[in-house]
Amino acid sequence: MRSQLSHFGMPSHRSKAITYQHQDSLPHLPVPELQSTAHKYFRSILPLVSPQEPNTPSASDLTPTPSYEHTKACIEDFLKSPLVKELQARLKKRAEDEGHDNWLSDLYNQWAYMGAREPLIPFSSYYIAHKPDHRWTTAAKRASGLVRAILEFRNLLEAEQLEPELARSVPLCMAGYRWLFNSCRYPSKPSDTAKKFDPQVNNHLVVIRKGQFFEFSVTKPDGSWLSTTELELQFEKVIKLAGPTETPFPVGVLTTQDRDAWADTRVELCNTNCHNIKSLERIESSILCVALDDTSPITRDELGTSLWSGGGKNRFFDKQQLIVCENGESGFNAEHSCMDGTPVARMNDWIVDVLAKEKIDLGTSSQSNLPTPSPIEFVLSDTNKQNILKAITKFESLMYPHTLEVLDYAGYGSRVIKSQFKSSPDAVAQMIFQLGYYKLFGRVPVTWEPSHTRKFKLGRTEVIRSCSIEALEWCKAMENDGADWNGRLERFKIAVKAHLSYSQQASEGQAVDRHLLGLRLSLNPGEEIPALFRDPVYKESTSWTLATSPMPSENFNGFGYGAVVPDGFGLGYAVNKESIRFTVTTPTENGARLKHCLQEAADDILKMMKFEKGQSSISAKL
Repeated sequence: MRSQLSHFGMPSHRSKAITYQHQDSLPHLPVPELQSTAHKYFRSILPLVSPQEPNTPSASDLTPTPSYEHTKACIEDFLKSPLVKELQARLKKRAEDEGHDNWLSDLYNQWAYMGAREPLIPFSSYYIAHKPDHRWTTAAKRASGLVRAILEFRNLLEAEQLEPELARSVPLCMAGYRWLFNSCRYPSKPSDTAKKFDPQVNNHLVVIRKGQFFEFSVTKPDGSWLSTTELELQFEKVIKLAGPTETPFPVGVLTTQDRDAWADTRVELCNTNCHNIKSLERIESSILCVALDDTSPITRDELGTSLWSGGGKNRFFDKQQLIVCENGESGFNAEHSCMDGTPVARMNDWIVDVLAKEKIDLGTSSQSNLPTPSPIEFVLSDTNKQNILKAITKFESLMYPHTLEVLDYAGYGSRVIKSQFKSSPDAVAQMIFQLGYYKLFGRVPVTWEPSHTRKFKLGRTEVIRSCSIEALEWCKAMENDGADWNGRLERFKIAVKAHLSYSQQASEGQAVDRHLLGLRLSLNPGEEIPALFRDPVYKESTSWTLATSPMPSENFNGFGYGAVVPDGFGLGYAVNKESIRFTVTTPTENGARLKHCLQEAADDILKMMKFEKGQSSISAKL
């Protein structure tokens, strides 16, 4: 059985290799030098302190602005500061400490995830939409096939027979994979926690339908898994047991609250009756949750919205969730705190692929009667009920302004970008973002793109600062009617080169943001905050107007998440072979307008490349 995962840089999953065999030999994340970080940081903020209008001179020809001079002075002070040198020494000592496999890991996980108090939706979790498979036309049928495939993937992982990932033959850290199954995030103050349950003991699924919870074991008395036919019967039983009416008090909606509120209401729920503690543990210890929705989304926008937030009543956002709609559309909602996107993407890509290609054992049905799925019930006090109703209202209010728009751009994809543009697919996508935003707002956006640092032990991500002075100069040329195509092309190639250079440095742990974060978090109470961190330009440069992230797969029909600042956009994207898919989310009124401008920007790049080739068209079919 061959897995189609080359775009993730992963080998076939069938192997005798041990999943975690490289863990102990992985290098530790380096601490960058202060001078190097300061230089890169200064370069990264140049577009923020430079004029943005199309007809203005390039940055190298400008008289320095007051903000430029102030930021430059802050950086010079940063390099001279005895306190900053002490903070650097603390980081290096932490990196050398035998108790730390990664100087950043605990600091970052606490700051970015466990210590964050915002609701998981729309601020953290993300969704993946599966490519539709019209052979599975009902929720029960589709769920049965997907779960059967998930069980095989889980078996490989828990038996440590899933091949470790490699990037150009370099082993990558696999630590995040252990959180794929039988795990849960717990709300608590001042910081959340997470727990991994024993997969040998916990072989039950939790199914959510009409806001109600049910469970059943995926194994039979002889230890074998349920077949797809048997799984389908169990899902059909759940649908029948749940009935046609949504419960008025869906407990799962409590997981939509901010983390402090959910911590409080969870304590109240547990204090109401000890049975509630047991009910929660059955949910939390399950393989994962399967949400059987009663909706039938048709458009990509509808499907994405359903998978991302789904109203919150038929969800349990502290868990990984497989979501299947009434019409067989499906996807995954991922809790992000303990692992980044690649393990989730690898699993979802694999299950969709093996089902579509009929490369999975669907199992043998027995004639024995299966136990009826058991309801997971809660004893609710009036206070609990009021908490649930408040959570419903608050989540509806929170999500009301958010829109989700999907653009499936068919003008070109990775094949044409590589073979005819002679460029990098990811860099081209990032240039589309810069130009699209520039068209709409007349300035380039502060942009975040993750680069994984998993070549290092316990590595997660570093930020690629896609908003560069080179990208700004290219955008200005593209929108300047007086600019010629040769000049635009030259600036485009310079911008792409700059992006690729920064991306490479980020993957080596030699970018800006994680180092600066580590220094900032190393401050002791009462110590003065360095001037650089008080500079308004620093704050602006870390307010990610565009939060972008790639998730390429021909087996996905969408990928998205929320904006991270109030006036910003979430931009999940996939540069597939013949197309580029963008998912634009925002709490502003500009989602559809940015989508339109991204289309224009992609077309403009095509026109530019046609000029370079001296041809009237570039074929996406060659």
